[in-house]
Amino acid sequence: MPEIILKNVSKHFGKVAAVDELNLQILNNSFITLLGPSGCGKTTILRMIAGLETPTEGRITIGGKVVFDSERGINLPPDKRNVGFLFQNYALWPHMTVYQNIAFGLENMKWERKKINDRVQELLTMLRIEQYENRYPNELSGGQQQRVAIARTLAPGPKVLFLDEPLSNLDAKLRMEMRAELKRLHRDTNSTFVYVTHDQQEAMTLSTMICIIDKGRLQQYAPPLQMYNSPNNLFVADFLGNPSMNFIEGHLSENGTITFGGIRARFEAFNAVRLGEQDVILGIRPEYIRIEENGVLDATVKATLPSGMETAVKLDFNGIPLTAVVFGDVDFPVNRKVKISFNKAAILFDKESGRNIARGTLTLL
Repeated sequence: MPEIILKNVSKHFGKVAAVDELNLQILNNSFITLLGPSGCGKTTILRMIAGLETPTEGRITIGGKVVFDSERGINLPPDKRNVGFLFQNYALWPHMTVYQNIAFGLENMKWERKKINDRVQELLTMLRIEQYENRYPNELSGGQQQRVAIARTLAPGPKVLFLDEPLSNLDAKLRMEMRAELKRLHRDTNSTFVYVTHDQQEAMTLSTMICIIDKGRLQQYAPPLQMYNSPNNLFVADFLGNPSMNFIEGHLSENGTITFGGIRARFEAFNAVRLGEQDVILGIRPEYIRIEENGVLDATVKATLPSGMETAVKLDFNGIPLTAVVFGDVDFPVNRKVKISFNKAAILFDKESGRNIARGTLTLL
């Protein structure tokens, strides 16, 4: 499987930079998710790698072969890049059966009839849709149509599979099932997957690496849990995680004491870092705020969002809005006074630039 390298890749639409000097390395057999809000440039990146969009400048290499280079005038068409593209709407031929849809591309490539049949049967088994081979797309559910679209995309044996928000048309239960199917498919095909979504839960559960984009610029490129625990900046911290991270304005002293919400705490960084006096944003994940009888701080419940497995609790702490997560089927009445404690894990962000200063422990004084 190929390695994909993007070097200083940009795409401009007039004066607007949809993608701005992107440098990215996608390793063999990885599952990379391009994540970000709508309009951030993630689909444009996918289309530029696939050859469906021409970059303004930069260089793209797939498997050691240059497929685009603005300086050398190289721009290979999509059919020369050996990639597969799965679109959001699946784009199945309505007048063809499942078998015919999967075989269509192979017939155009002049494959032998026996070889086509063997490949189609292999994919029908892999995608677990053998019983549907003689049905038409309008006789299939959304999940079954998606499997057919995946099988058709995989039929020619592309080196890389591109997926542009393929689960967005499915209901919540089916999306969960198809996430598991995609992980299995990635493992079974030993392929490189490049996936576009604005759903951070999909990115967390599917990816080996996440690439977060904002306004065409790369914000962070890291494994999911590393990004969740140590986001580069406020944007990444806020975008990744549901419920979102709590952000509290505070002031840091040179001795490591931070003042916020009328209280004082000592911050000790995990790694050696020089902390000077400055205004900061304290970031605390909702699961690190505990509601307990022996808590040391007072707060008021403003709203609750129970989901069965856990409950998100909106709190007011000295005029500061906070979100806590309580695990289990529990609920709290609105305006109830509760006691809270902060788990030691916290992140300091520079208030002016938004960058991550340090990750460490927080101890109330």
